[in-house]
Amino acid sequence: MARAAAVILAGGRGERLGGAIKANLEIGGMRLIERVLGALNGAAPVLVARGEFSDAELTLPAGAVAVSDPEGSGGPRAGVAGAVRWLERLVEPPRFLLSVAVDTPFFPGTFLAEALDRIEDADAVVARFAGQDYPTNTLWRLEVIAPLIALPGSLKRLFADVKTVRLDWDGRVADDPFANVNTPAELAALRQRAGAHFGVGKGGQTR
Repeated sequence: MARAAAVILAGGRGERLGGAIKANLEIGGMRLIERVLGALNGAAPVLVARGEFSDAELTLPAGAVAVSDPEGSGGPRAGVAGAVRWLERLVEPPRFLLSVAVDTPFFPGTFLAEALDRIEDADAVVARFAGQDYPTNTLWRLEVIAPLIALPGSLKRLFADVKTVRLDWDGRVADDPFANVNTPAELAALRQRAGAHFGVGKGGQTR
């Protein structure tokens, strides 16, 4: 078993994108869910919290496992809670869980390894760029968040209850590696960025 599992938070429907399923949007010739999966180097198992989406609506990439949100809940925290609940059933659960938003096509492929190096005595390592934290992109210590994650609230509120360090990407890249897709303008901008970064139809992740 790897030291860290990962959960791709893919249950969101893009209301400002006409109700599109974000995970299915293509950037640089690849679906967002496949592009993010390609950045999760060293994580096992890779889970997908897809909310209420069916197999027909959101087909998972090979090797990924769907997990359900706890009944009556939704949103990113519910996705992480569903992953925690699934992992706790394993005979030997991993020590850590990396959560990643599905709509972050430039998520760094080195993030997990660097976060594992940084977590030490902390409970969480959260992504940060240009002074902004990205709570959905965080490495969590499983045994610490397990009793907390099912409680109501946002992922951000968890940081008040756990010892957190930040993995800052400032000065390493010119553009935000954790930029996500919420509006048609953001989708167009990230597609244009991908054309220069990946080349249309080619894989790869931010170094």
